[in-house]
This record gives sequence, structure tokens and C-alpha cells, in this order.
Amino acid sequence: MKGLVPEDETLVPFGEADVKRAGTDVTVVAISRMVNEALAAADTLSSDGISVEVIDPRTLVPLDTDSILESVKKTARLVTAEDSCVTCGAGAEVVARVTEKAMDSLENVARIACPDIPAPFSPPLQKAYIPGKETIVKAIKEMM
Repeated sequence: MKGLVPEDETLVPFGEADVKRAGTDVTVVAISRMVNEALAAADTLSSDGISVEVIDPRTLVPLDTDSILESVKKTARLVTAEDSCVTCGAGAEVVARVTEKAMDSLENVARIACPDIPAPFSPPLQKAYIPGKETIVKAIKEMM
């Protein structure tokens, strides 16, 4: 991915999530590379009238659970998006924390991650293995 790099020193505050896009229908907590995929999915879904809030936690330890909970209480739907394996991933921790503290606010949950198999070497297989914008769009449409 290409983009502008700030010339000045940029400090990321630990434990403070960044709401990359405000929305009212579904919360997507996207980790690392998946933030850009989630933003692209939100753009696609906006044409269907689906408002997606995209949250970049920026740090996992400490995790800004309060920002995620605030969003989920507003949208009632949670999608986690990461490009690591689904089992024992950061998305599982996000879902666990939300269900512990806001189970009554949830209508639907989806976890988007790579399958629990070794990462393939072949570029066509990698494309099928690593989730992206289309995976996020499909998961959100299925939960609406």
C-alpha cells in the first residue's frame, strides 16, 4: 500500500482506539491491514444504505474496550476483521470482552479471519486464504 508518510514525529497513544468512520448499523473492529479493507467495505455498503462504524484499536494491550462497547451499544452488531488465524486471534478477545460486558446490546456477531490452516505460498491460494473487503461486505450483508 502506498500513501503519505508524515514528516513529523507521530505518536500513537496506547490504549486509545481510533474511530476511522462513524456509523449506526454495524461496528467493525479492524486490526492492522484490515482497517483499510473495512473502510473500503464501508464505502461499498453505504450505497446499499448500510452505515458501518470502523474502529481501529491501534493497540491490543491495552485494548480500548470502552470505545468498542460504546459503538456496539449504538449499533447492536459486531464484526471483527483480522488477517491472522481465527482461533485464538485478537478478534476472539474483542468478542469475548464485548459479550462479557454488553451481551444484552448484541444482536449479531461475526468474526472474519484466516482459516486455521497453514498459510499457502501460492499467490492464488493466498488470495483465497486472506480475507478482504469482499469478505467483510458478505458478512455484514448476511447479518443485516
